[in-house]
Amino acid sequence: MSALFSPLRQRGLTLRNRLAVSPMCQYSARDGMPAHWHLVHLGSRAVGGAAVVIAEASAVLPEGRISPEDTGIWNAAQAEAWAPVAAFVRAQGAVPAIQLAHAGRKASTFAPWRGHGAVAADAGGWTVVAPSALAYDDAYPQPQALDAAGIARVVSAFHDAAVRALEAGFELVEIHAAHGYLLHQFLSPLSNRRDDAYGGGFEGRTRLVLEVIDAVREVWPDSLPLWLRISATDWVDGGWDVAQSVELARLAAARGVDLVDASSGGLSPRQAITLGPGYQVPFAARIRREAGVATGAVGLITTPQQAERIVAGGDADVVLLARELLRDPYFPYHAAKALGAEIDAPAQYLRAW
Repeated sequence: MSALFSPLRQRGLTLRNRLAVSPMCQYSARDGMPAHWHLVHLGSRAVGGAAVVIAEASAVLPEGRISPEDTGIWNAAQAEAWAPVAAFVRAQGAVPAIQLAHAGRKASTFAPWRGHGAVAADAGGWTVVAPSALAYDDAYPQPQALDAAGIARVVSAFHDAAVRALEAGFELVEIHAAHGYLLHQFLSPLSNRRDDAYGGGFEGRTRLVLEVIDAVREVWPDSLPLWLRISATDWVDGGWDVAQSVELARLAAARGVDLVDASSGGLSPRQAITLGPGYQVPFAARIRREAGVATGAVGLITTPQQAERIVAGGDADVVLLARELLRDPYFPYHAAKALGAEIDAPAQYLRAW
């Protein structure tokens, strides 16, 4: 039997296979509100056979959006707008999920096809925050360092967003602590120069992430999974690295995180990434092996055979696909055929199956 198409139990849920839709920003929202685009984009991947469909990085505060066009879940109206998306995904047999995020110093920037760098206030931009007053680069906004009250507001916002996610009908939440966004900024010594309880050594730099996990797990039901996305390395000497990621994964698992989604990079423009097929899989494998927690592998995974090897070889428990699912929303069906696995097609599509 195909390992990729074997079920996976996560708390009270059973994933129908090991393929998940990685959260992908669509830059198609207004005032943080998901729209028809999001229903069709995410719904088509659920119809396409994925086990978990994760909605894009959705801001827990207005200033936590990457761009003015990002989705959010900081108010009740947004949660209400997400509800039909979650319901449709669930009706197709997939687990509806959402990534809770705060962009920190990488907020208030243009959607990729609209430009680069900071969006001015008169064009809809805003003041951004970070652990320290260090901009990502010269084209990005200059952030304000968060004070104690600001940090507490962030923790509270993740807590409240998790409540809204549950009310909207999501069955899995992922905390975004990767790709150079706020929680990652606190983790890395390259962006965190604080000298208080949230800076300095490993304990201080991981404090905010652990507080956010605790705040979310406090309101997220014990029967539902909680995932954590991290950048396993900054790809910069002296930055966050894999050894620290393993230790963070251990701490996160002890606090109720069920899977560590292992990506990398995004913190510094000085990153020197060694690209290649499955180049991040070794991070997921090491975290799984040394921290004793389930992991997800992501990054240049493009063929059924490659994904099968990752799961069958014990490198990760789940394979998350992004660009490949943009190219082919029905990748799970094509993968099942290639691997000789059984997968149910929607009744409406049986005539073509």
